[in-house]
Amino acid sequence: MSAPIPFLKGHGTENDFVIVPDPDGLLDLGPAAVARLCDRRAGIGGDGLLRVVRSAKDPAAVGLADRAEWFMDYRNADGSIAEMCGNGVRVFARYLVRAGLAEPGSFAVATRAGLREVSLGATGEVTVDMGRAVLPGPEGIEVTVGERSWPARNVNMGNPHAVAFVEDLAHAGKLYEAPAVTPAAAYPDGVNVEFVVDRGERHVAMRVHERGSGETRSCGTGTCAVAVAAARRDGLDPAVTGEPVGYTVDVPGGRLRITEHPDGRIEMTGPAVLVASGTIDPEWLAG
Repeated sequence: MSAPIPFLKGHGTENDFVIVPDPDGLLDLGPAAVARLCDRRAGIGGDGLLRVVRSAKDPAAVGLADRAEWFMDYRNADGSIAEMCGNGVRVFARYLVRAGLAEPGSFAVATRAGLREVSLGATGEVTVDMGRAVLPGPEGIEVTVGERSWPARNVNMGNPHAVAFVEDLAHAGKLYEAPAVTPAAAYPDGVNVEFVVDRGERHVAMRVHERGSGETRSCGTGTCAVAVAAARRDGLDPAVTGEPVGYTVDVPGGRLRITEHPDGRIEMTGPAVLVASGTIDPEWLAG
């Protein structure tokens, strides 16, 4: 890499990302390079990185190329690979439309968690079909911060979540480090941990520690996991009632609307903002 590398910066409810267009899959962005780019003091800064690559040009997505032209190669801020990012896919879709790589309307994006259908206009909010939640075992999952512990529900949205309902969001502490989750065997690849309080009828607020990134201002898959966990806690299951269930989820960076349908599909609607663009010095990145 000898030429300047283009990048953009964007966020979804202040969950922010470095966006690197690489349509032909020519960039070698290893964990160290990603962590360098996401460093908030010495780099561009972000909760993660979105590499924009054609599905046919990446081995991780070539099997989806006949159904989605573009693959969202998502990396956490520490350079580790993640299966999905709900806020990230909205920002990714907004970039594709802004860059003229996709038309406003509905189209599919390939991710490591499978296809995600997005719907958006030239401006405004983005709606994503986030797929179906899986509520795997075991029972008895517990989240601990300091001297406090809470039972948690295991929810998988293509990536793993432990959702704990608490009395006060401050009880989650500083979240500089990952909360303790037991049994550890339930999450062999790590877990995103959500702390949730009630704000009103079908209205909750949350904080989240994302594996590989620390506390973030928002987590799209996390808000979906929280909505599903809250619905089950409240005795609501669209598959049983035949009626959609919607929750408003407040995060430190804004608000998302989550709807679970009777067929299990979960839709997330929220903002996606592109704030800047520029070029990366390849010598700095290599250094």
